[in-house]
Amino acid sequence: MSARLFSVAQPAFILAGACCLTPWVSPPVALGLGVLLANTTGNPFRQATPALTKKLLQLSIVGLGFGMNAQAAVQASSTGFTLTVASICFTLLVGFLLGKWLKVENTTAYLVAVGTAICGGSAIAAVSPLVQAQEKQMSLSLGIVFLLNSVALVVFPWLGHRLHLSQAQFGVWAALAIHDTSSVVGAGQSYGEAALQLATTVKMARALWIIPVAVLTAWRFQSADGGKFTVPYFIGAFVLAMLLNTYAPASFTPAFTFIAALAKRTLTLTLFLAGSGLVWSALKTLGIRPLLMGLLLWLLLGTGSLFAILQ
Repeated sequence: MSARLFSVAQPAFILAGACCLTPWVSPPVALGLGVLLANTTGNPFRQATPALTKKLLQLSIVGLGFGMNAQAAVQASSTGFTLTVASICFTLLVGFLLGKWLKVENTTAYLVAVGTAICGGSAIAAVSPLVQAQEKQMSLSLGIVFLLNSVALVVFPWLGHRLHLSQAQFGVWAALAIHDTSSVVGAGQSYGEAALQLATTVKMARALWIIPVAVLTAWRFQSADGGKFTVPYFIGAFVLAMLLNTYAPASFTPAFTFIAALAKRTLTLTLFLAGSGLVWSALKTLGIRPLLMGLLLWLLLGTGSLFAILQ
């Protein structure tokens, strides 16, 4: 990047990020703004952005917990439990079959299937060491999941309104059929407050399946280097925040409400940062067969879970 372009990119990027913290920028707009800057002026902070995005997402999820009721969350989790288990098993099985049919390399196919089944990039990052995935395989699967997440963030709310889905129906559907937590929460936030709460709760319950799937992965692939998976500790903090919001004295309510509102804005900023990593050169490296596998698997999961919810 030339010095002149860098001098323009820095203030443009900072200004756009600041705008995402205001109520006037919605999650899809923030994502699109990030993509636009990534492919025009570029991201002048591209080395620091991935780590910042991950940390900011985790903090945003924990903050959203301060706006949720634990008793309602338990009811929501029990409602979506059967669908969650069924969708995970279905996705892993169909992903295996699609990978064989399309002749996708085994490790890449497995990473795409796990990312689609549970929680996108977090699941891929958790199991990659266990299957001794190469950097190219991991980057490829992450790129596919991120691309489909970007589409889902815009398409799901639009389809939900066209199909006249209720807040509860859309919340469960988004949690089951969208990969990453950030896009699930972003889509729920776009659809409505009730959809946001239900989508986040069911998604957190679904994300917990990283642990048993990672254990089974380690057993299945017999990782030679003894690789360990990382436990998503922010999920425990999210649950603790819900418990505090539910059972703490009423005098804490204004503070908790403020934290939850702030978390929604930082989540929008997170989507902007995520979009700033989606450049055309990265899209060209995805490959046709793995991308086709990820797309077909995602469409099957989305239509299958929607049909189950409507029934």
